Amino acid sequence: MAAKTFILTLGPLQFNWPAQKIADFYAAIADEAPVDRVVIGELVCSKRAPFYADRIPAAVERLERGGKQVVLGSLALVTLERERRASRELFEQTEHEVEINDLTLMNWVRDETLFSIGPLVNVYNEVTLAFLAGRGARRFCLPPELPIASVDALAKAGQDRRLGVEVWAYGRIPLAVSGRCYHARAHGLSKDSCQFVCEKDPDGLPTRTLDGEDFLAINGIQTLSHKYANLIGRLDRLAEAGVTGLRLSPHTGDFVAVTKVFSDVSANRISAREGLALLRKANPERAFTDGFLFGDCGAASLSPF
Repeated sequence: MAAKTFILTLGPLQFNWPAQKIADFYAAIADEAPVDRVVIGELVCSKRAPFYADRIPAAVERLERGGKQVVLGSLALVTLERERRASRELFEQTEHEVEINDLTLMNWVRDETLFSIGPLVNVYNEVTLAFLAGRGARRFCLPPELPIASVDALAKAGQDRRLGVEVWAYGRIPLAVSGRCYHARAHGLSKDSCQFVCEKDPDGLPTRTLDGEDFLAINGIQTLSHKYANLIGRLDRLAEAGVTGLRLSPHTGDFVAVTKVFSDVSANRISAREGLALLRKANPERAFTDGFLFGDCGAASLSPF
């Protein structure tokens, strides 16, 4: 069987990790992970950024020295003047591609701007893709809640325009962002005086229904899935659809090992079943899902393959 040709992208860190842990994480990715692209920058809460901003230049330099393409990621929800200013500054640098996760950033796109569209922008149909491509978008990471039929159509539209089309292949799935901070509220705090309690939950704060069933996860102002997306068993189907890239979202544990599993399955060095067994062995506490793409509902357990 021929190898599947995918560009592996490490998505932006969604969680509030200590600055040194972030630096160590990107050093390991730079030196050991078989990924092609790395999106780096604050996605969820601008209040987190000052704690590690001084580590970003060194991380970018090391990632590029390790042969990775570095993309600067944007906030998912831009509301404050300082957030608008920081977003505008992303476009004032011309060396790196910018990934847009809030369409208000299109205000600063110019003809020469290198930019791509992240998974938090609702690219649900070919018309939207064509409009953003017409403005200069070169790559799209599709919203993770799309079914496979929509991925088929959008990947085909991307092929016709010679655009990269990527899917969310691993990690807790971003479902919503809000002006309110759920993490702070869960601890009896306000958003303005949150005490950065989200740092207590490096993979998000699990929530349960009134019946005690695992349901979602909270990450500051962000709502995530409880289960972890895992498309390791569907790479042949994604290649058939014309998908060109896989997005792997950072989590705790040996994440370099996660990237190697996806790389090995893509290259047919190991089978999808072997890859899934390795991921389950490394993360026995994590429930996996491919429900948005292939199930009746997003929370459906991993489909058999």
